[in-house]
Amino acid sequence: MFEYKFVKVELHWGFTRSKPAEDYQEIIQEHARDGWRFVQIVAPTFGSSGQPEYFDLIFEKKISL
Repeated sequence: MFEYKFVKVELHWGFTRSKPAEDYQEIIQEHARDGWRFVQIVAPTFGSSGQPEYFDLIFEKKISL
């Protein structure tokens, strides 16, 4: 079995593009050091302009029963 963790990364919008509020690569590295495996990045919601509002980083860790 696996345990899953979702980490929300907000996006800051400028005039023409977005920038993550946090360094997602560092978030992935930190979780890897703690035994989490990065699985996927998802943009679950979109604003009226069709651009994502934030990303969810999805991690998994095997749990022993």
